Amino acid sequence: MARRAIVTGGAGLIGTGICKRLNEEGWEIAAFDLKSSEIGTSIICDVGSEASVAAAFDALGWDRLDLLVNNSGIAGPDNSPIAELSLSDWRKVIDSHLTGAFLVTRTAVRLMGTGSSIINMASTRAFMSEPNTEAYAASKGGLVALTHSLAISLGPDIRVNAIAPGWITEDTALREKDHAQHPVGRVGRPEDIAQAVLYLADAGFVTGQVLTVDGGMTRKMIYAE
Repeated sequence: MARRAIVTGGAGLIGTGICKRLNEEGWEIAAFDLKSSEIGTSIICDVGSEASVAAAFDALGWDRLDLLVNNSGIAGPDNSPIAELSLSDWRKVIDSHLTGAFLVTRTAVRLMGTGSSIINMASTRAFMSEPNTEAYAASKGGLVALTHSLAISLGPDIRVNAIAPGWITEDTALREKDHAQHPVGRVGRPEDIAQAVLYLADAGFVTGQVLTVDGGMTRKMIYAE
């Protein structure tokens, strides 16, 4: 019997990479996204909407679930200075990441049994920032806290971890210095995150943790010389 996984944001860059790899490993996949996914069962869903999440699970109709990857989220719509950031734009970002993870998890856990796993997609922006990214950083920091809280609440049956990606892209027109600044010598790819998902899905003695997948960038001194 194939193991089952739901990947939110499953039609995006990282989500597609995760779905592709899980599919290759024999998982049955459902992708929840505002766009259609070409891999697995595609369910149109706004994860920030309670009604949309309920409808998505009804449409899917599964009676069991082995893995939930809360990967949905937007970086925009607006990176305004904090004095100009609207409450509406703040909420759009928070809802797409943090509220969405809460809503999907709340329903998913009813389908999950012993040995199942939840993986939340955080970001290195939970630990370091560029200017005018308050909503995004707060949403990712919230996911880190939600991760360890859920790990304690849902254990021992369900393990909960997070992944904090760094720069992940499929762009082939990058500068040499874009790659060279990383201690591993290259920018990250979607398959790097997919590999981390596979590890955490089966890492039976790991819960409540954040796995940083950033090529070493958050361990590198970046003061100007």
